[in-house]
Amino acid sequence: MAEDTPPVGLVRLAAADIGDKGVITQVRAEDAGDLERRLLEFGFVEGACLEVLHEGALARDPLAVRVDDMRVALRRRDAAGIWFRKDPA
Repeated sequence: MAEDTPPVGLVRLAAADIGDKGVITQVRAEDAGDLERRLLEFGFVEGACLEVLHEGALARDPLAVRVDDMRVALRRRDAAGIWFRKDPA
């Protein structure tokens, strides 16, 4: 599968819009070291529910996201490695 081709039915968190909701299916940070570990520590794990709450005014960065019962802010570039299945509207 090509890097920019999303798996069928999945969306990158970095491409999500305010109000999008779903379940995390995969967490893979490009540097695969500290960033991936920190994302996992913040609760970005497979099966966690998420909702995009807010985005910054400049370049839509950072994102404010609810992950299960926590609210987390992260840069879109850090969110690029998080894939989720959107809830049907």
